Amino acid sequence: MTSERVKLKKGYKPRKNEAYMSPQQLEYFRQKLQKWREELVEESRETIAHLQHEVRDVGDEAERATRETENSLELRTRDRYRKLIRKIDKALNRIEEGEYGYCEETGEEIGIERLEARPIATLCLDAQERWELRQRQLGETR
Repeated sequence: MTSERVKLKKGYKPRKNEAYMSPQQLEYFRQKLQKWREELVEESRETIAHLQHEVRDVGDEAERATRETENSLELRTRDRYRKLIRKIDKALNRIEEGEYGYCEETGEEIGIERLEARPIATLCLDAQERWELRQRQLGETR
């Protein structure tokens, strides 16, 4: 199922009194996710360009160590961006499949407020809390 594309009014924000995951809401979140994705891709490109243009054989050992630490941080950030982009792509696919906004575990509505704060959310708050509790319990038993 592909979500029908609608033209949003300037400054549109989803409201509680609308039908949940209406075409307007789906288009709003699709645009929000695409914009976020484009920003992450651009930041990744800048990171790559910075790393490629950096002169590596300049400076003393302390300066080289500082640069290596900075490069390591940039690469970790880039890896986080890559993972986030994958989650954004998954959310965009969920929009196209008509599953966006609904909990993968329970099928319940995730909620506009939660999606505004975390547009890549796939679990409703109760399911997320249960997942986090399981993660903590697994961490404690290891």
